[in-house]
Amino acid sequence: MYRLLHSATGRVALVKELPAFLCGLAIAEIFFKFHSFGLEAASFLVVWYALGFLRELLSLKAKSRVEGEVHAG
Repeated sequence: MYRLLHSATGRVALVKELPAFLCGLAIAEIFFKFHSFGLEAASFLVVWYALGFLRELLSLKAKSRVEGEVHAG
């Protein structure tokens, strides 16, 4: 969701967000039992966004680390 909201290219973003979407859906199905569709849907969207954000953050850190090694070596 994070990538979908912050990206201009929809197809690439969809492929990159698919793991976060599926993990968020699994988390929501297993752990969220609020007996309210609205609460469960909102919670799923928050988890999906957070997982996408974490993936993006880790991706940027890994990329900067690789670039740092290339420039240093």
